[in-house]
Amino acid sequence: MKKKDTKAEIIAIGTDMISLHGYNATGIDAVLKGAGVPKGSFYHYFGSKEEFGLAVIDHFAERYDQRLDTFLNDEGVPPLNRIRNYLESGMARLTQNQCTKGCLIGNLGQELADQNERFRARLDDIFLSWKERFAACLREAQRAGELASELDTGVIAGFILSGWEGAVLRAKVMKSPQPLRDFIETIFATALKK
Repeated sequence: MKKKDTKAEIIAIGTDMISLHGYNATGIDAVLKGAGVPKGSFYHYFGSKEEFGLAVIDHFAERYDQRLDTFLNDEGVPPLNRIRNYLESGMARLTQNQCTKGCLIGNLGQELADQNERFRARLDDIFLSWKERFAACLREAQRAGELASELDTGVIAGFILSGWEGAVLRAKVMKSPQPLRDFIETIFATALKK
C-alpha cells in the first residue's frame, strides 16, 4: 500500500483552491479540511502561510515547466507551430474550465506583487524563465527561416507572454475564450508572420 504524501496533498489542494479563490481568500483551515489532515500537520510542513504560498507557486511552476517543455521542445514540430500548439492548447484548457481558473502565476502576480516582495520576486523569476523558453523557441524559428533574423527574440517572447497573460485575464472577465482566439490570430498575423 502506497503511503500518503501529506505535504504534497496539502500543496495540491492549496494549488486548486488558490487557483479558484486567490491567495488571500484561501484559508489554511479550508485547505486542511480539503486534504483531510489536522491543523498540526500544516505547521509540521510549513512555517507560515507565506511559506505555503511559495510552495504552491513552486509546485505550479514545476508542473507548468513540464507543459512548456512538451510543446516548445517538440523537435518533430516546426518552432512557430510549437508556439501555436501551446497557445491553442491553453485556450482549450481555459475553455474547458469555463474561463474560471486562468494562470495561477498571473493571478498571483496581480494579487500579491504589491503586497509581498518575496512573492513578487519569485513570480518575476518564473515569468523570466517562461520568457526565455519562448525566446529559445523563437531563435529556433529564426534558424529555420520561419522568423525574420533581425527580430529581437527576447522582446517578441516578452510580448507573447504579456499579451497571452492579458488575454487570459480578459477571457476570465468576459467568461469567453474570444480574447484568446483574437490574441492567437493577431500574433500569428503580425509578429509571428512567416
